[in-house]
Amino acid sequence: MCGIVGYVGQGDASRVVVDGLRRLEYRGYDSAGLATVSDGRLAIRRRPGKIGELSDLIEREPAEGSIGLGHTRWATHGAPTELNAHPHVDCGASLAVVHNGIIENYLPLKRSLREAGHVFRSDTDTEVIAHLLESHLARGGDLLEALRACLRVLRGAYALGVIAASDPHRLLVAKHGAGSVVVGLGGDGAYVASDIPAILPHTRDVLILADGDVAVVTRQGIEVTTIEGEPVDRPFSHITWNAADAQKGGYPHFMLKEIHEQPQAVGDTFGPRLTERGDRVAMPDLGMTREKIRGLRRIVMVACGTSYNAGLAGRFMLEEMAGLPTEVDISSEFRYRSLVLGPDTMVVAISQSGETADTLGAARAAATHGSPVLAITNVVGSALSREATATLYTHAGPEIGVASTKTFTSTATVCYLLALALGRERDHLTSIDCRKRIDDLRAIPGLISGAIALNPGVEDLAKQLAGYEHFL
Repeated sequence: MCGIVGYVGQGDASRVVVDGLRRLEYRGYDSAGLATVSDGRLAIRRRPGKIGELSDLIEREPAEGSIGLGHTRWATHGAPTELNAHPHVDCGASLAVVHNGIIENYLPLKRSLREAGHVFRSDTDTEVIAHLLESHLARGGDLLEALRACLRVLRGAYALGVIAASDPHRLLVAKHGAGSVVVGLGGDGAYVASDIPAILPHTRDVLILADGDVAVVTRQGIEVTTIEGEPVDRPFSHITWNAADAQKGGYPHFMLKEIHEQPQAVGDTFGPRLTERGDRVAMPDLGMTREKIRGLRRIVMVACGTSYNAGLAGRFMLEEMAGLPTEVDISSEFRYRSLVLGPDTMVVAISQSGETADTLGAARAAATHGSPVLAITNVVGSALSREATATLYTHAGPEIGVASTKTFTSTATVCYLLALALGRERDHLTSIDCRKRIDDLRAIPGLISGAIALNPGVEDLAKQLAGYEHFL
């Protein structure tokens, strides 16, 4: 699984899709492919290796059409070969499927389909979806009905897209627990992707699917329903950062670029929340009255990975500045504890993407026990922001590098702001205390810049010391 890009509109689908896939290259992949529909026929182009090889293939063998679906694959089932690359098709090559995630019951489904006469060409779990769709279509009904029937029998996680030769004006997408699916409308059509940078050159207004959503995407609009066909209202979110923010900007790689973006990311995170007097943090989006804040007795932070580490730093801030006992749990473990929670325990759920499955599960578990859930995330409109009682956003912009940099420092900054806000509301901090700590916070971007500026000297020192085996 890796990157998904889809397009339906008036332009050249293969160009739009390949360009979108290039913008997702940072996710890593071992093969790439696309499918388009033209004149009632499906064109499939796939290559192991880099997107450049797929692009070269399309130059030699054009894939025409104004609807298309592409994928970059990181192998989970089957080797990185052309046959295992997405999109996958049915026996008659009449429909194409791309998929992120893992279908847990693909082996029994595959056996059943083989017994019914279906011929499989790959070793992937994804191909099962194409043949299931073909099987349901053979019984009558349209592609959307077939997809819903298919989803009812799948077990596991999926973010998938489907196009069909017989349905050249609709692109279908569905999501259940496997990363993001974003959909946007632009001037010449509609766009689908597994991450925002892929479609940002075409639109800034995106709709993010939630678990259990099925969307019909046409050039005129987007219709979202449940698997059972019940209409669902999903709001559009406006993306404030631009496509250039998701490019390297002259740096040799994204990680170095994002290290250098930390001063601005931290400043953008705290800047809008500081009052003119500088003795208080403005947090109208905290979602709690002063009485409820004063009634808090404990804070529990839940997160995974880098967000968990930011929470560990946040614990010290909250205990010192807000005077509240604070614990930090790994989300995957928190979910399965015998939870002792209630209205006097605030649960702070941290996820850069807002889509981390275990953190979402932890937030839901906390809510069922009556605790207010505060989300800290970098993505407006994410699943976590919809689940939470209130949300505090970092303003780090897109983080492409795998090793987290600016989202960690921005998340730690939000924890600091939260501790200040709670400390003032609970009278644990005086206005003088708060003003001093805010002055310290204002100095941090400059201190980070100063640390980064030491890089040439540190690099020289590292070269001098690299040959030594022992240090005292």
